[in-house]
Amino acid sequence: MSTFNRADILLPEVKDMSKWSVIACDQFTSQPEYWEQTEKLTAGAPSALNLIYPEAYLGEGSQRIDKINAAMTEYLDKGIFREYKNSLIYIERIIDGKVRQGLIGAVDLEDYDYSAGAKSRIRATEGTVMERIPPRVEIRRFAPLELPHIMLLMDDMKKTVIEPLGNAEKTPVYDFELMQGGGHIKGWVLSESAAKAALDSISALAETAEDGLLFAVGDGNHSLATAKVCWEERKKQLSPEKIKTDPARFCLVELVNIHSPALVFEPIHRVAFDCDPNRIKKLLQEKCGGDDFEIGCISAGEESVIGLSNRTSKLAVGVLQQFLDDTGVRVDYIHGEDVVRELAAKPGNIGFLLPKPDKSELFSAVIAGGALPRKTFSMGEANEKRYYIEAKRIR
Repeated sequence: MSTFNRADILLPEVKDMSKWSVIACDQFTSQPEYWEQTEKLTAGAPSALNLIYPEAYLGEGSQRIDKINAAMTEYLDKGIFREYKNSLIYIERIIDGKVRQGLIGAVDLEDYDYSAGAKSRIRATEGTVMERIPPRVEIRRFAPLELPHIMLLMDDMKKTVIEPLGNAEKTPVYDFELMQGGGHIKGWVLSESAAKAALDSISALAETAEDGLLFAVGDGNHSLATAKVCWEERKKQLSPEKIKTDPARFCLVELVNIHSPALVFEPIHRVAFDCDPNRIKKLLQEKCGGDDFEIGCISAGEESVIGLSNRTSKLAVGVLQQFLDDTGVRVDYIHGEDVVRELAAKPGNIGFLLPKPDKSELFSAVIAGGALPRKTFSMGEANEKRYYIEAKRIR
């Protein structure tokens, strides 16, 4: 059984796909106004917003989870989805003139391990925060559907898998503008020959993958970890034969080539809330000061540069994250310097700007040292994240 497979993919048949498709649930978590605007834009229309749990609203608890499961059942009963059996979908995401190519299919969760030091074909690129898993498990445990915002990276330097699909035989299934500055997206179901060629190329990559690492998680690490936890829980109840084919074993993802010129790695910055900014800054300099790295520090509109030592980590983000964990302050992870400046201008907040990561070193870093510090990098800015479109049954 291969690591990446065709899937029975559900696509909504709705009048306005721009209202259906909303951004990944873990974006704009400190900007509830973004999600308030999303609610206004989707009001009264079938929307993926009704099927996900934006992390900005996690305080609402199980009541919202019940609504999500009810909405999934309602949409299935009303026939909102059309199922494309045993399919792969090729996509082109266009934003700021860049075209990012992707391939939608399902990965086998038996080939994924998020634990430190894993040698599986699919591995986490960041540390998994186990405290973030239980609320996600509560959402998924009884859900009939999954919608992916997971993006997996592959190290395909010769561009053998996804790039040829632009000229392959395929059937268009969507083409629309994404809401709130998300750019444009197009999707095609691949023909049988094109799908086979893509899967054969992935198999060839797997044969030469260094240390057996075929895919590294680019986005959605905790969502994929949640799927894994739920699968391990579910398979205990299944016969050996059922385990081979149960839909919960396979998780819908988007594959992206790390060598795509349209894939830009950005740092994920930090903002600490409800603290004494001067004290935090002083402590950081006392405990972690050095001349190995430089990071930006913002508080009350004033910006400065702090030098850090590499004694505790080979990455600036690792040094800073360990310090913030040790101090126990409330932290959010922010995409974009402007948002950091906006939040850090408020009393009791302090922001930290991190240097840009080098994407060419990602696979070798994961092979050498396992998962990186959590929230080390982001694939583009917040509005470039994956939007929910496709779905798949998981029970």
